[in-house]
Amino acid sequence: MADALRLLPATPAEEAADRAAGPGHRMRTGPDTVGDDLVKLVLTLVELLRQLIERQALRRVDAGGLTEEQEEELGATLMALHDRMTELCTEHGYTLADLNIDLGPLGPLLPPSG
Repeated sequence: MADALRLLPATPAEEAADRAAGPGHRMRTGPDTVGDDLVKLVLTLVELLRQLIERQALRRVDAGGLTEEQEEELGATLMALHDRMTELCTEHGYTLADLNIDLGPLGPLLPPSG
């Protein structure tokens, strides 16, 4: 089981296919970039959670279970969280789009924004 979870380096053919497919969002790891890779992974997980929280909040608003004041507070909080994520990404040299990791046959991790 441990062998199944071990990260294997990409073969030259896989790297060539990635380059031919255009700018990808596949996470590349290596001993020289482990710090940056960890930051990107953490930012990706936080962005995934942020998007899930946002969707849940929108469901609650659509269900009508919140007062107008709660809706305003929720909206302000979500906007502040989005702005902070954008700042953190900029601080570390990423955009929010860079955090969308390609999961291969499963597609991208994050849904398209919009």
